[in-house]
Amino acid sequence: MNDVARFYGRWADLYDRIATAPGVARWRRVAAGRVASEGDTVVDAGCGSGGNLPFLRERVGSDGTVIGVDLTGPLLSRARARVAEYDNVWVLRGDATSLPIAEADAVLATFVCGLFDDPTTVVDRWCDLVGPGGRVGLLDATTTDQPIGRPLNPVFKAFVAAGSPTSGVEDVLSAPFDRFDGALSRRVGASRAALAERTVGRRYEEFGLGFVGLASGTVAQRDG
Repeated sequence: MNDVARFYGRWADLYDRIATAPGVARWRRVAAGRVASEGDTVVDAGCGSGGNLPFLRERVGSDGTVIGVDLTGPLLSRARARVAEYDNVWVLRGDATSLPIAEADAVLATFVCGLFDDPTTVVDRWCDLVGPGGRVGLLDATTTDQPIGRPLNPVFKAFVAAGSPTSGVEDVLSAPFDRFDGALSRRVGASRAALAERTVGRRYEEFGLGFVGLASGTVAQRDG
């Protein structure tokens, strides 16, 4: 994950502009509404520059607590500035795959599951953290199956390549013609499957011509 942190730290300004663009902000607001309620303690896992934090604070109110966790220093600086007016929003440097939090009512993760080598284990940890009755939401982007959006899949693949810490110019140029997004799709699919396995009251919504999906649910009691 250190390579990921260095990459996003280098492109922190561009990342922040994309992460808080009006359309993306609307998706984030919906995601916050699916997991957070008045008085909750909510963790934003992989919070980046803090695009989710104001929406989560809006949902939990003054009696709740919002905790953003990320590895990337330059992004965390932007996150802290974004929520400086709130006294119940905290931004911590830490690993989203193993959150430095003892307990919480909900976890929200946006556009991060595609970075994890083992997303199934990570989602299981988040479900264990919030426990039965807690809520977990995953907002991620993959190629789309919607007919109106499919012609744009090559553009999406190039965007994924450009945003990958391990890709170069040749990868970006060739991405529209191959399965560059294959690892991303597998990881996002695995995270959604893990969430489905652990939750009830599940909900799945699509945005942006089907490129963006929001999976959410309430963690169930484990059998036995």
